[in-house]
Amino acid sequence: MRLIPRDEGFFDLFAELAKRLTSTATLLEQLFAEPAKVNEYVSKIKDVEHEADNLTHEVISRIDRSFVTPIDREDIHELASQLDNVIDLVDGTARRAAMFHITDIREPAKQLCNVLVRAAREIQSAVTNMKKSKLVVEHARIIKGLEEEGDAIYHIAVGALFSGSPDPIEVIKWKELYDTLERAIDQAEDVANVLESIALKHA
Repeated sequence: MRLIPRDEGFFDLFAELAKRLTSTATLLEQLFAEPAKVNEYVSKIKDVEHEADNLTHEVISRIDRSFVTPIDREDIHELASQLDNVIDLVDGTARRAAMFHITDIREPAKQLCNVLVRAAREIQSAVTNMKKSKLVVEHARIIKGLEEEGDAIYHIAVGALFSGSPDPIEVIKWKELYDTLERAIDQAEDVANVLESIALKHA
């Protein structure tokens, strides 16, 4: 029996952060399905992103307050930061869609958003089951596959932008949006790598 109990509250905070990630990714997917409501979705995503920032801040300050942490302090900091980074990129994509006055729907954007939503759900499942190493590793493997799927969509999408006689303004807008979406999916894989590393240490 431990004389000083471990602070298990970190797991709840991670679960809340992961929930915010799924929420923002789902809202972004809806944004690209209904671009006429872009400002409404941007506002909703910003609200959730602000909640995520507060949760991340709470994780960081809790590290300093906790005498015994359930996993390494560096890992706690890294996981919270990486989760927050994905949410920031989702928020950045939404804000760009508003800045660029997106009015049409491009199929690759919807496909990339769908990949991101699926990756977010896998992250949420992995975080919820952080104490089950085998499950976390399995979710991480699926996320890595989704990152490859996102890469393939991204390369085709960008190639299509430059085919024929494209409108330069449209190319600039959509290249930027595809880039940010692809970075968000890459960042989701970074989260998976951190989760897998933690799982293997504690297997």
